[in-house]
Amino acid sequence: MEFRLTGLVAATFTPMRDDGSLHLDRVGPMVDRLIADGIAAFYVCGSTGEGPLMTVEEREATAAAFVGAAAGRIPVVVQVGHSSLADARRLAGHAQTIGADAISAVAPYYFKPDSVAVLVDCLAEIAAAAPELPFYYYHIPSITGVDLDLGELLRRGAEKLPTLVGIKHTSALMNEAQALRHIAGGRYDVLHGRDEMLLAGMATGASGAVGSTYNFAAPLYHRLIIAMDSGDVEEARRCQGLSVAMIHGILKGWGQAGLKATMSLVGPDCGPTRLPLVSLSPEQTTELRRSLESIGFFDWGR
Repeated sequence: MEFRLTGLVAATFTPMRDDGSLHLDRVGPMVDRLIADGIAAFYVCGSTGEGPLMTVEEREATAAAFVGAAAGRIPVVVQVGHSSLADARRLAGHAQTIGADAISAVAPYYFKPDSVAVLVDCLAEIAAAAPELPFYYYHIPSITGVDLDLGELLRRGAEKLPTLVGIKHTSALMNEAQALRHIAGGRYDVLHGRDEMLLAGMATGASGAVGSTYNFAAPLYHRLIIAMDSGDVEEARRCQGLSVAMIHGILKGWGQAGLKATMSLVGPDCGPTRLPLVSLSPEQTTELRRSLESIGFFDWGR
């Protein structure tokens, strides 16, 4: 199966009301804004989108809202991973039914697969529920605790996962990502998953990247990509330095909830996060704005 993502892929936020319910009326304006910002695709219901904190029904509704709002303008990848393989299969089948362009899944993360063979068996069950859709394995060991040999996964996947097209690689191991790009003659798409290391990812050959901060700072990353492609390494480094300062400031002070609050400062407002993620108070949001102003974010981030 041939499928490849290039450019900036936004790991989308899921809009919520103050009571924690979904606020999917805000998906349309968000999609339009991100497409205008040059985002190349959407990655829905992943870590940024709080997929693991939503019910299956809520994840289905969210996926349908993004697919409907995108209306075929750019691809939509739906993250369907779940600790219950039955629920993951349901989400995969639903993604195919609503017209998503691809699916992705994390490893089961409560009772974890203890070998590549078991992981491939789990992923094969999920992918089989959407046989018409390209499939990406979502490798994020810092969250799932599953850190198995990805090269072996791709080699075994060639036999058991006919729809496998690549890996969303959210790890700082650039040597690992680079090695994966050479397996099977470069057949597999290895998507870079660390915004603060995009420059390093590009240096190892990444042509597509999935990230949270592309939602609210896409112009900065476009400048980085243009500079790197044109050979202006110093400008690319400068842009990456701004990205590092932004991400460090947000995550150090406010964690995952700070990312969603930053999106709301730029617009559209995505609302609060769900427990155990703790939303920022109005006072903390003001402090976040001041912190971003201090590094010039509202000048260079947009």
